[in-house]
Amino acid sequence: MIIQNPLSDPLSDVLALSGLRAACSVRLQAGGDWALRFQPIELKFNVVRRGACWLRVRDRPARRLRAGDCFVVSRTPFILSSTADMQAINASEVFAESGSSAIYGVGNDVELLGGSVSLSSPGAADLLEWLPPVIIIEASASGASSFAWLLDELDREWQSAQAGAYAMCNDLLRLIFVHALRHHIVTADLAELAWLGGLREPAIANVMRAVHSAPAHSWKLAEMAAIACMSRSGFAALFKTRVGQTPVEYATRWRMQVAASRLCNGVDTVATVADSLGYLSDAAFGVAFKRVHGQSPGQYRRHHCSRNL
Repeated sequence: MIIQNPLSDPLSDVLALSGLRAACSVRLQAGGDWALRFQPIELKFNVVRRGACWLRVRDRPARRLRAGDCFVVSRTPFILSSTADMQAINASEVFAESGSSAIYGVGNDVELLGGSVSLSSPGAADLLEWLPPVIIIEASASGASSFAWLLDELDREWQSAQAGAYAMCNDLLRLIFVHALRHHIVTADLAELAWLGGLREPAIANVMRAVHSAPAHSWKLAEMAAIACMSRSGFAALFKTRVGQTPVEYATRWRMQVAASRLCNGVDTVATVADSLGYLSDAAFGVAFKRVHGQSPGQYRRHHCSRNL
């Protein structure tokens, strides 16, 4: 059997460089009057498996969540509660002794499954910056069947006590997060999406795929416009509107994100990375790298990559 490599996918490329991984999986059962405050370091994912509760995120109206609803919160404190205005205690106090499973309040009116999704690479900063404080996917939303299947699998694995169940839960959480991100790309206002908005414009998406598939290529405006089948001026204006950067800026930034990832792999030298990305000299590579990252390649590796080596 011959398995062909899939076409380049900009979102998958960015996620791969971001070091996406599930930090933990948790279960919460609560009842009566209760309110818990969570403070995610990066991304917190939850799904309401049974019952209903309120979600409160700063500067946003309280939102009623029902069974099957999912949400992702990005680096923003939030409260889950039985009512929309109840004072909360820190969830860390409830989970301190119980670890990955906790019961709070009186009864078991509501049950949530979830966990923390970590983006371990320094390059994850861009993705986190582009995400809104909260993404909510209602059970009735388009594509909910995929969510339902993943959530059923997550629930079964959690309760199975089979070998590898915890690893399966973490992998399912990663998949659920990617589904949530795709839902956001399809449903959000274009103004909220930054570069992700380019994925909704076929001509722009084609160019982004080409750029991601050939980071070592020194992309010119004319050839990118040709891929989009547009004039240079029309393409440049549309790209800047959708992505927030000029086409050449985007191509250069992606090239340097790939460079940063390769610098952190602990194997390649600066010269090797420079050569792999089409630079004829280390000096030229260093200038381009510093323009994007604010540090020389060597400084970047010492300051950002040691934890990953």
